[in-house]
Amino acid sequence: MEVDIVCVGFGPATAGFLTAISQAPGLPPLQIVCYERADDIGFGVSGVVTRARGIRASLPGLDLDQIPMATRVTSEKVVYLRPPSRARNAIDLPYIPPFLRKHDGIVMSIGQFLQYAGGQIMGAGVAQIWPGMPVSEAIVEDGRVCGVRLAGMDVRAPLTIVGDGPVGAVGRQLADSEPKEWAVGMKMVVDLPESATLPAGTVLHTFGYPEPGIFGFLYVHPGNVASVGIFVPSWMQAPTQTAYEYLQHFMLHPYLWRHLQGGRLRSWGAKSLNEAGRTATPLLVGDGFARIGEGSGSTNVLTGSGVDEAWTTGVQLAEGVIELLREGKPLTRENLETAYLARRRASWLETEAQAAAHARDGFHHGLLPGLLGMALAGFSNGRVALRGKPKPLSDTPPPPREWPPIPYDGRLLVSHQDALLMGGKVQAPGGFEDHVRFLDPAVCRRCGYQRCIQMCSGQAIAAGDGAVPSFDREKCVHCGACLWNCRHGVLAFQAGAGGLHSSEN
Repeated sequence: MEVDIVCVGFGPATAGFLTAISQAPGLPPLQIVCYERADDIGFGVSGVVTRARGIRASLPGLDLDQIPMATRVTSEKVVYLRPPSRARNAIDLPYIPPFLRKHDGIVMSIGQFLQYAGGQIMGAGVAQIWPGMPVSEAIVEDGRVCGVRLAGMDVRAPLTIVGDGPVGAVGRQLADSEPKEWAVGMKMVVDLPESATLPAGTVLHTFGYPEPGIFGFLYVHPGNVASVGIFVPSWMQAPTQTAYEYLQHFMLHPYLWRHLQGGRLRSWGAKSLNEAGRTATPLLVGDGFARIGEGSGSTNVLTGSGVDEAWTTGVQLAEGVIELLREGKPLTRENLETAYLARRRASWLETEAQAAAHARDGFHHGLLPGLLGMALAGFSNGRVALRGKPKPLSDTPPPPREWPPIPYDGRLLVSHQDALLMGGKVQAPGGFEDHVRFLDPAVCRRCGYQRCIQMCSGQAIAAGDGAVPSFDREKCVHCGACLWNCRHGVLAFQAGAGGLHSSEN
């Protein structure tokens, strides 16, 4: 099939691109298609708090009342969580650094926001968005990207937009570098108890518990609903719990549990995050293609922000493409560099990315050096930072550590297996091969600490016969944590449909 533009992945970046294209007057008729791996628009993403500068600039009339779960940030706090056994187990910081503040920003569900944006885009008649359609690879001929390959069909186009995130098959195929720093983000959307007193728009940022290197959050949406989650970073060399168990212990911290006790799980999800930011920016443009969003290194690890940055990269690319189309110029690497990269490099996006480039290097030396490094980078706009390099992932199991048992209540404190049933539907449609494969069983047998099992967000990877892990497609939520947790590089994470069905995350 021949089209004018083909997009891979419908996340915030592609939504920004298509929104800007749909608003441009005077363009010649274009046939634009977007293929999304998840089974519907807005599945498989996450909730967020964002300053929304780029989103508001391109949607000046945005009415938050039209988007379920969206509201303005009304209060914000940073909290240092200490072990619950301490007499003073939580300390509210008296000051929020300006680079972290989200005051007057937006709390929202990206799933709901993308459904809103997708409706606006398709309603304008500019693009078709096809969910449940994983793209297996880009078509490359004589060094030029000529389109994409789906199961049983090639789609050829003068321009391919790569917005499939940090673990997308096409993004990784066309990358000239690999991120060295990652995190797995895991969260629950919760119906708060009737007794809850946190108003909509409340934002809590936490650090220090259940492990020193784990950051957490609680955002309150309208309707007495909250998003609660954690980020487990790759600098934790030897996690003593799965990410899901860490999440349950996090919610049980007395500082949070006083607001959550009696609540009920609505939905649940997990996602890999590219934490390398500006230091791992891959090839952004080439003949016939351009890269946007998180896979382009847009996530800002200093401000803890990525959605608005991703959206902005999409808008900047759209502005460049509109310029080239109006001037009748071909979509070559040179022209895309001038029209897209020049805009990106001259914007606030690049200024803030440079300030954040080494903001988290200090965490490779410990929690306190990490916090100090963030402060130095934030207040100096990146001119001063504590440098450090990622260490190889541990191949040694962590020493045993006693954790209190989780008092399951069947509502919010539930087993991992029950979360897969209660917090969204996991479905693996037929017609596709397994997208997680173990390429060298001998290496898997020798692996001393199978982190792919420990960090699997959906318990889809388990110990198998002969110590070679097994994979269950019916549990995989497509977070991609197994990919970056395999220290031996013998795990293949390919294109695949399905995953977690939840538009609230």
